[in-house]
Amino acid sequence: MISVEEALSIVLSGAAPLGVESIALGDCADRIVAADIVARITQPPFAASAMDGYAARFADATKGETLRVIGEAPAGAPFDGGVGAGEAVRIFTGGVVPPGADHVVIQEDAAREGDAITISEAQERPRHIRPAGVDFQKGDVLARAGERLHEIHGALFAAANIDSVSVFRRPRVAVFSNGDELIEPGADLKPGQIINSNHYALCALIENWGGEATYLGCARDSEADIEAMFKKARDADMIVPIGGASVGDYDFVKTAFRKLGGETGFEKVAVRPGKPTWFGRLRSARIVGLPGNPASAIVTATLFVRPLAVALGGGDPTAAEGTAPLAAPVPANGGRETYLRAVVRDDAIAPAPDQDSSLLRPFAEANALIKRPPHGEALRVGDAAPFVRLR
Repeated sequence: MISVEEALSIVLSGAAPLGVESIALGDCADRIVAADIVARITQPPFAASAMDGYAARFADATKGETLRVIGEAPAGAPFDGGVGAGEAVRIFTGGVVPPGADHVVIQEDAAREGDAITISEAQERPRHIRPAGVDFQKGDVLARAGERLHEIHGALFAAANIDSVSVFRRPRVAVFSNGDELIEPGADLKPGQIINSNHYALCALIENWGGEATYLGCARDSEADIEAMFKKARDADMIVPIGGASVGDYDFVKTAFRKLGGETGFEKVAVRPGKPTWFGRLRSARIVGLPGNPASAIVTATLFVRPLAVALGGGDPTAAEGTAPLAAPVPANGGRETYLRAVVRDDAIAPAPDQDSSLLRPFAEANALIKRPPHGEALRVGDAAPFVRLR
């Protein structure tokens, strides 16, 4: 049985980005940039009016002054000429500010009669013009390699005249459950049966961590059924079996894995919950075997599947960790590194009252895991507790 740190080192050994692909802007949210993304144009590419009004020289824009209107500059149709002394051009938001003008008199501050306007309000300083390049300049780096993109980036890149971006390929992660006792939601439970539920959370988490999760189904407790699942996942970069990781008479997952030529990296981790977690390689795929208990599966997926998915997808696998003062006491810890479901709120962290590994409900509220070292001393209210963020 190895430590969490040792296990993670084995899981991440040789884990490198899987490759690069070019994608459309509409698909770029949550993807990781493979190469710096550079603006192709300056934005805005010209000095533009920020208001509807009249483009003029600020020197002429004094209260009571009358200016001659010599043309119009609606958005997309620049005025063909310049603005001289005593002149103004009717302009609209987004319109190109004509040469010679350095100020826009908003329409509320001007009274127009025919081809002349009279300025009705004092103009304190040159205003209402967005300079060319005020957002970004051609050649500016808009996103750097390794950065995770979000929903706004597509609009930013489009404004820079970029129509596609290079990102790291998302790892393909195949997930399957195992157990004769598992039945699907909505069915009538018979004695000894339980609902097959873990994969709903795990597949959603994997997608959140940057992977492409595919649920293959539930394998029965037979080597043949489990072998079929591994073969079905032949194109996956990572395979995540749930359950069948212990040493019972009906735990066939590792037996089937070895029969297919899999090589084991480790078989147990000194962690609670989740000691039966195991790792191996089958062809080019990495296998992270998770226990069947809900808390064990989600905790160990957070510790091992998350960093591996992130690393294969080109990101930084370092866990999102922090510390916060305890809102409730925590007892002394045993010999295994332990992770307690908890809620971080208002700069304090509170462990869930029941940490049983079979419970899912505490995860519905938990947003962090308190990290307890082996043989850690009891902690009191207000003591600093290290934690790993769940979301």
